[in-house]
Amino acid sequence: MLLFSCIPQKNVRSAVDFNFGWRFALSDNPQYSDPDFDDTPWRELHLPHDWSIEGSFDRNNPSTPSGGALPGGIGWYRKTFDAAPRHGTRVCLEFDGVFMNSSVYVNGSLLGTRPYGYSSFCYDITDVLRDGRNVVAVRCDNSEQPNSRWYAGCGIYRDVRLVTVPEVHVRYNGMYVTTEGSEVTARAEVCGEAESLEFVVADARGRTVASKAAE
Repeated sequence: MLLFSCIPQKNVRSAVDFNFGWRFALSDNPQYSDPDFDDTPWRELHLPHDWSIEGSFDRNNPSTPSGGALPGGIGWYRKTFDAAPRHGTRVCLEFDGVFMNSSVYVNGSLLGTRPYGYSSFCYDITDVLRDGRNVVAVRCDNSEQPNSRWYAGCGIYRDVRLVTVPEVHVRYNGMYVTTEGSEVTARAEVCGEAESLEFVVADARGRTVASKAAE
């Protein structure tokens, strides 16, 4: 086990399950990203979700039989949540998988578009977060078919987390470890300015077996 620390560290990473309380519509409209849009008629659901499997099998669907013979299309997800940003922290949304071509908005601001469906990704939402009511909207575009040699599904098909980290933290997927024999090489991409950095290697019981300050 390799641990990484920024010293001193007044806050710790916390992750909240963000899978519950979403609304969904299998349609497309740019107004859906508006935080004031009325989504109460939309279907309520919990993630993970795949709208394609809810459709009808048809060999004439654009996905073709090799892609599951199920419909694709464009769908939107929205979730309203409360937040109270704390000084010295950053707040991020982590998506383990959205199929596919997802665009993520928070309070009407586009955070980015992910032109893929199988990899995880993360957006820092701190600068668009409000104290109180917030709205996240996710557009999933799986209309261009066929695009896979197997059934891939449609929608937010993996977990989502709301993560709070210290101002100084390891970037999402920013830890790299390689080994050669008994030698361990570790590298970390750090956000923010740390007074000091330390890598710690621990065994299965959590006992420190090696440590080194970053150069």
